[in-house]
Amino acid sequence: MNNRWITFDCFGTLVDWHTGFADMLQAVAGDRTAELIRAYHECERLLEQERPHRLYRDVLKMGIARAAAEIGLPLTDRQAASLPERWGTQRVFADVEPALAALRAAGWKLAVLTNCDVALFAETHDGFRQPFDLIVTAEQVKDYKPSLAHFRYFWRVSGVERHDWVHVACSWYHDIQPAREMSIRRIWVDRGKTGDDPTAATLRLEDARALPESVQRLSSMSP
Repeated sequence: MNNRWITFDCFGTLVDWHTGFADMLQAVAGDRTAELIRAYHECERLLEQERPHRLYRDVLKMGIARAAAEIGLPLTDRQAASLPERWGTQRVFADVEPALAALRAAGWKLAVLTNCDVALFAETHDGFRQPFDLIVTAEQVKDYKPSLAHFRYFWRVSGVERHDWVHVACSWYHDIQPAREMSIRRIWVDRGKTGDDPTAATLRLEDARALPESVQRLSSMSP
């Protein structure tokens, strides 16, 4: 029985989160959008570490409100609430659907490990041509990457052997590092050309165009 799996991070890897997030904030932040996003990243990490666990839609609202306050940007509760409401407007990268189709044709099962909650990710999932075989959300595991909870949950429910598992992601911090800790073969789609340590990944790409060939090459290598 075929049980070969590729797991993906979604936002930034499959979906153009950076453009979509900036577009969502442009109406309220104007020329301070980039400054607000930088502040949000710091607030998001802190909120995701707090207990009890919060749904990601609540992290979004609270994070953007805190970030706006930190940089002195006026923001109403209604404006903060509009962020999760517009989540489904983010677009899938143009190079993604051809890559996913080729991987399916080659016999791979496809899964997503996301820091989203179930309802919020459902809006994004509707934007793909075909559904994924398995989705693991932060809501299900009650934790956020870079915690290993997503990876351990997926490993348990899929029954995959490590040599039949490849993880694909753009975030060095949220995905590539924990995948390395789990000894999972990993492809870093470094869309932002971040300059982070490439040795943390098994392979590094700058987009998804060569992903099917890279997965094939990786699967033929010894674990």
